Amino acid sequence: MRFLKSRELRRIAVVDSNYGSLCSNYMVGFRCYVSSCRAVLLPRFGGPQVLQLRSNVEVPDLKPNEVLVRARAVSINPLDTRMRSGYGRSIFEPLLPLILGRDISGEVAALGASVQKLTIGQEVFGALHPTAVRGTYADYAILAEDELTPKPESLTHVEASAVPFAALTAWRALKSTARISEGQRVLVVGGGGAVGFAAIQLAVAAGCHVTTTCGSQSIDRLLAAGAEQAVDYVAEDVELAIKGKFDAVLDTIGVPETERISINFLKRGGHYMTLQGEAASLTDRYGLTIGLPAATAILLKKQLQYRYSHGIEYWWTYMRADVEGLIEIQKLCEAGKLKIPVEKTFPITQVVEAHKAKEKKLLPGKVVLELD
Repeated sequence: MRFLKSRELRRIAVVDSNYGSLCSNYMVGFRCYVSSCRAVLLPRFGGPQVLQLRSNVEVPDLKPNEVLVRARAVSINPLDTRMRSGYGRSIFEPLLPLILGRDISGEVAALGASVQKLTIGQEVFGALHPTAVRGTYADYAILAEDELTPKPESLTHVEASAVPFAALTAWRALKSTARISEGQRVLVVGGGGAVGFAAIQLAVAAGCHVTTTCGSQSIDRLLAAGAEQAVDYVAEDVELAIKGKFDAVLDTIGVPETERISINFLKRGGHYMTLQGEAASLTDRYGLTIGLPAATAILLKKQLQYRYSHGIEYWWTYMRADVEGLIEIQKLCEAGKLKIPVEKTFPITQVVEAHKAKEKKLLPGKVVLELD
């Protein structure tokens, strides 16, 4: 790690993780900051072997609303492995090399000039927007103040790093889009994954009646989390096993068959939300100038079609930073009402092995990279 001095006057501070020393919040005549660190770079799209752990990767200067976080743990999301393989190349290819990673748990190392709610040395967790170029697979990550909140004291850094991206994805669908409320019925298609599991817990905490579909290995875990019914989609006929209509459906699988079934389960005025929107795939296939308008047209067509034929609202849903959602997630974690189990941890030096294990589905649950 290197530190630089420059003749500027700004409100910024850095904790040296090796020695625990602290540069003053107000440096007169010079500024102390981390200029480089280890990071995992993606120089080109491909398999896990393309990932490269490099030292002395530049750490950009902070913007006024940004926070430098000393990472202690970062989780691997499906988005990471898909991006590594080329998903979103129409957006990201001109920007290579990238740093992957969205989730993080660690300590505040430096503050931008306008940051007010966080302090140096504070333990925090959060997640970057899906389109961020400089991700969290690094000793030091940069996030906006609204992308972070204090880490739940009841969780370790490893446990905390598994939560934000998945939980915020579910929160946006259920709380921001569908606006679920106490007493409503919610169906989660694919409750065994991190987003689905988070959605079940969020809906239960909101006082909803939750039904989910999943593999047989996840049934007991989802019932224990508060789902009233968990249907094995392999062994059972979902359309026969599930009774009644729902106010909201979150479809984490998003294939035509689950979309068809989900739409038919909804009450009039209900919300169908899928994680598998076509915007990225169409822009990758046809480029931004053609693909993005085509995706917008498809979405609008489906929204009008289902509104007319079924009286329901149809949405493609994505994670986005939301300080209100992150604070609620933090409180639920602290209260023991929201937790995403971690299947296995790897040191950051074994990031290739971690991606291989995740891609081959050797590890069904959440995988976390630890940084010493």
